[in-house]
This record gives sequence, structure tokens and C-alpha cells, in this order.
Amino acid sequence: MKINYLIKHIFGSFMFFSVIFVSAGRINYWQGLIYVIIGLLMVLLNYTVLRIDDELMKERSKPGEGTKKWDKAILGLSFLTTISMFIIAGFDSDRYHWSPEFHYSLYILGIFLTITGQLLFLIAQKQNKFFSSTVRIQTDREHIVCETGLYKIVRHPAYIGSVIQSLGFPLLFGSLWSLIPACLSIFLLITRTYMEDKTLKNELRGYAEYSNKTRYKIIPYLW
Repeated sequence: MKINYLIKHIFGSFMFFSVIFVSAGRINYWQGLIYVIIGLLMVLLNYTVLRIDDELMKERSKPGEGTKKWDKAILGLSFLTTISMFIIAGFDSDRYHWSPEFHYSLYILGIFLTITGQLLFLIAQKQNKFFSSTVRIQTDREHIVCETGLYKIVRHPAYIGSVIQSLGFPLLFGSLWSLIPACLSIFLLITRTYMEDKTLKNELRGYAEYSNKTRYKIIPYLW
């Protein structure tokens, strides 16, 4: 199962990386190369210091039964927005130059946000042994609430990581037009957060009490 998960992970990453360079029309595309380096660094962390256990690898590779239908729809739309974001960024920042040149500080900020967001996601994944790739109550795995680490601060720390890296993407690539799919992606993440939180409150024992202690879903002191 570890090999299957690794192959699936590498194939998915390669597919997304390829879209960027095909859209840009060349390999020596510095924003694309930086994004790939960040991605490879995260893959390395994912299989070393932030490695998840074999049981969670199996769950994330092939979730069990009970995935919510609404989550399948959101995941499908999220895939389309992500692909669109990559295509538009490549066309905009390197092939057609629709956006004006960004100040170098914005590129640096984009790199920082991308790294921070992806790290938060991996840390949240590491800290929660029930971190499935879909929304489902994992009764087959004796699902319980995770209340430690980042989950003491917000109830869905991986989603704030995803929001942060989505904000960083247009800055890293210097593409104003890629803000459109990035914002759509963030909207879908917020929708998924709301729906998942509602599901967990209704169906996972102890989650309602946990939500009373950890008040915020993804943004401390705000929501």
C-alpha cells in the first residue's frame, strides 16, 4: 500500500507540474521551477519527518465507504479550479504576459505563502490519524476527534493551509488572472469546511463538545 500511495502521489504531482510548463510553453520557466522545487521538498517531508502511518496512507489512497455525495461534487469542482489556476498562470505569466510585472517582494511573499500553506497542510495531516482525503465518518477505523497540536487552535487547520497556499499561488506566478480560479478554490474550501464541520457535529461522537472548546473553524478569532 505504501508503494501504491507513493506512485499515486508522484503521478498526481507530475500531472499538475506538467500542466504549468505546457501552458508556459517552455521548461526554463523560473516560477514553475520554484513551484516544483517546493513541491518536491514537501514530498520529501511527507515521507520523512512528517510521514503518516501505514493505515492512514491506505485510507488516503483509497478511502472506505461512506464518503458524502456533496464532498465528491466539491472535490470534482476543486480539481477543475486547480487545473484552471495552473493553466491560466502559465499562459499569463510566461506565454502571453497579460498581467503587469510584479514587484520582486510580491514573488517572495508568494513563495513564503506557498511554503507556509503546504507545511500547515502536512503538519495537520501528520497530527490527525483520521485525516482522510474525503469527508466520511470512519466507523471502520474507530473514528475519534483529534484535539491535539494545530487542532487545539482551529478545527480544520489543513484548510487554512490550503487557503494560504491558494493566495500565494498568483503572487508566486505573477498572474492577476489566476486570482479568479484561486478565489473560486478558496470559496470551495470554505464551503467544504462548513459542510464537513456540520457533518462532524451531527455524526461524530464528541465533536460538538470539541467545537465548544475550539471555537474557530479555520481562521483564529474570525471564523
